[in-house]
Amino acid sequence: MTKYNNSSKQKLSKTRILIFILEVSLVALLLILWLVSDSIQKSKSLWILFLYSFPSQFLIAVVPHEPVFLYFSKFYAPIIVTFVSVSSTVLTELVNYSTFKFIVDLKSFDKIKYSGFVKKLIDIFNRAPFLALWIAGFTPIPFYPFRFLVVLAHYPIHRYILAVFLSRTPRFFLLALLGQAFKIPDYLLAILFAALILVAAAPILKKLFFKKKQAIDPADKITVVTGRPTIPATEKDKIHDTAN
Repeated sequence: MTKYNNSSKQKLSKTRILIFILEVSLVALLLILWLVSDSIQKSKSLWILFLYSFPSQFLIAVVPHEPVFLYFSKFYAPIIVTFVSVSSTVLTELVNYSTFKFIVDLKSFDKIKYSGFVKKLIDIFNRAPFLALWIAGFTPIPFYPFRFLVVLAHYPIHRYILAVFLSRTPRFFLLALLGQAFKIPDYLLAILFAALILVAAAPILKKLFFKKKQAIDPADKITVVTGRPTIPATEKDKIHDTAN
């Protein structure tokens, strides 16, 4: 009986690892295809909009969703664009929940999972979880922290998906109306795309910049500014004694 239970757990673990690898690989493949293919980027097929939701809304997305959504809003009725995007968004959030659940269940994640800071965040979230998810899903508030919180707080997945559906549907519909009404030129959408990536990457770039800045020795900084290397205090004393 014990042998059976152990083998069952081992089999489940391997299955989860396989599912995790497949999920991440699928999203990575879709992202690479979109980035390297000019024809895909210019395509007006609704399948592209549907599949683009996966890399653009996977955990902490590296590409923005809104510019591509506004692009398709120029060619299709708002209700159609909304339906396609909401459908793919719901599926993407199911993948997000599954992926992060796997990460949270790793032993190496225990230190973060049981930290005081995370517990405080979970307590705040649990005061009104559905309302918090709806507000984050409808407004421009970054949604990715809530993808992690729902798993950490053991929030039921069916309630999470319902909150996503009820918040994203009106948001996408309003954006689709905006896209259809103004028909934003492609070059402006490209600028918006680049700007959103820069805004998302700003905290990381800032952190790297300050790390690099702090790594420079103070003497090196003076050398860069003045063009002359600084002389340590002990060397200065030796020179002074020699002169005397």
